[in-house]
Amino acid sequence: MQVSDTTEAKKPLEGFEDFVHTIMQEWKVQGCAVAIIKDGEILLSQGFGLRNVEEKLAVTPETLFPIASCTKAFTTTSMAILADEGKLDWDTPVRTYLPSFIMFDSFATERMTPRDLVTHRSGLPRHDLMWYNSSRTRKELFERLQYLEPTKDLRTLFQYQNLMYMAAGYLVGELAGMSWEEFVQQRIFQPLGMTNSFFDIDKAKELPNCSHPYLERKDEVKEIPFYAAQGAVAPAGAIVSSISDMSRWALLHANKGKIGEMQLVSEGQMAQMHSPQMVMQEANRFPELTNATYGMGWFIHSYRGVKMVEHGGNIDGFSSLVTLLPEQNIGMVVLSNMNGSPVPALLTYNICDRLLALEESPWNERFRKDYDEVKAAESLGKERNETDRVQGTSPSHPLDAYVSDFEHPGYGLLSVELDGEQLKATFNSMEFTLTHYHYDTFEAHLERFDVTLKLSFSTSPRGDIETVSVPMEPMVSDIVFKRVHGKGMQEKSFLEQFTGIYEVLGMPLTVALKGEKALIVSLPGQPDLELVPYKGTEFRVKEHSNISVEFKLDTTEKVTEAVLIQPNGVFTAKKKTA
Repeated sequence: MQVSDTTEAKKPLEGFEDFVHTIMQEWKVQGCAVAIIKDGEILLSQGFGLRNVEEKLAVTPETLFPIASCTKAFTTTSMAILADEGKLDWDTPVRTYLPSFIMFDSFATERMTPRDLVTHRSGLPRHDLMWYNSSRTRKELFERLQYLEPTKDLRTLFQYQNLMYMAAGYLVGELAGMSWEEFVQQRIFQPLGMTNSFFDIDKAKELPNCSHPYLERKDEVKEIPFYAAQGAVAPAGAIVSSISDMSRWALLHANKGKIGEMQLVSEGQMAQMHSPQMVMQEANRFPELTNATYGMGWFIHSYRGVKMVEHGGNIDGFSSLVTLLPEQNIGMVVLSNMNGSPVPALLTYNICDRLLALEESPWNERFRKDYDEVKAAESLGKERNETDRVQGTSPSHPLDAYVSDFEHPGYGLLSVELDGEQLKATFNSMEFTLTHYHYDTFEAHLERFDVTLKLSFSTSPRGDIETVSVPMEPMVSDIVFKRVHGKGMQEKSFLEQFTGIYEVLGMPLTVALKGEKALIVSLPGQPDLELVPYKGTEFRVKEHSNISVEFKLDTTEKVTEAVLIQPNGVFTAKKKTA
């Protein structure tokens, strides 16, 4: 254990180690690491418990833990450095820097600023399943923001949002002429001496000092797989670090942007990050924690009358919390290897009470009460799910009729396949079994989140399975994935055979290529109609699903006619020329 030599400085921490062990045991946390800083000195930097239960390897100050959303402050600090250099203005619209920035809402597109990106006031709810485990690049996710439905207007409501931090990191990279990762490495990690910090969990987990992830379910603690690398949304939560390195990070913020004799970030920019930017609508549940707001990369509260600046992080198997009491020049970091654990908060509040010489509040009893209420609610939810099920129903189609790729322009591809007598679905490389619930609704259990989603299939007027709706973001309408028709029907070599002049009702009907992946149909005096693939040699008219064109081939595989299927009849157009 490394502590200050000042006897008075470490006096409030007498008995703290015993408290840590007691809390860890009660909440079944296998390992954690704690750092405490006051007046520029590290009072404590210590590991507790095990980083690897199976091999009985202890947590040390150098043990690596994913810090998850504690990463967000690194992104805002990067932006603050660029602001100090005059390369970024917090209140200039993002489109000034990134003309390709488009949101679902046109006003948000035009007026969203870098400050808006990092204060959770974009109008978007989380939409986390859109990016979780996705293989898309940061640029690709950035370009898909325009398809995500908001719930509120810009700047009207606090809604925690990871994708906006992804966009902020993309902005940092574009302004700096390097990736967000390179910028943080060169401009933050290196000056601070954070030599044991990484951006890639796939690299970190191979190192012998990396903690393993754990989860408690049904009163049993088990090791779970590491989460998949989330490179695209790294600016929102990808950093893996140690308590030793994170002590340096906390010192930087406690010292108002200064490390040693170097002013890494100006005091003015630090003050902005640590100042309220957006009021949070949460009720003050506890008298000790009041006036909840969000700064830039930091939550800001009043803790028992003292300003508290903090940010937590949670990702599969890990929970973390970084906290500052800036007016007292105090900083704390708690990293743990238990999924969704309250232990970082419990230890942090205990440290605050000790260093502020306050009587300890009953935080453990409160968190236990909340935990028990959540478990009871989950149990009631499962009971209600069974009550709502309509018994004795069956799917409207044979199971192979549900097999297809379904696509949403923002969320991407949802694939359904038949494995024996069981439907299975794949989304963002996550596979799950579909269990029939009732009618055309199936359930998919996402083991990693311990949540069950309902997939509801719908048919077209012609009776084909056409869409699947999934409540992937509970704050907006279900995400609707549309069936992807006609694989291979967008190849130029396939489409060319249908081009030419046809005759219908004495009028020429022209079929031509639009670019290299689409066909258009033209009739005299009528607007051109774009065709989209359906199946075989049948195409639908874009934006008019009740109108289609089916091309007929003879025995030599030559196109002879086009059949126009419309609500008012079926018309045959004979092919005249190629």
